[in-house]
Amino acid sequence: MAKNVTIKVKLVSSADTGFYYVTRKNSRTMTDKLVKKKYDPVAKKHVEFRESKIK
Repeated sequence: MAKNVTIKVKLVSSADTGFYYVTRKNSRTMTDKLVKKKYDPVAKKHVEFRESKIK
């Protein structure tokens, strides 16, 4: 059996509001931690979201 290449990751807001997005990434091509600038509706502005593990 082949192993899945894509994994689910949790993008947590750097504004410490507790808001997060769940997305997928290719674990073979993107080996570093994912950082994206997205909208945080709790803080009502665009902030950086950093990757963390899904529990």
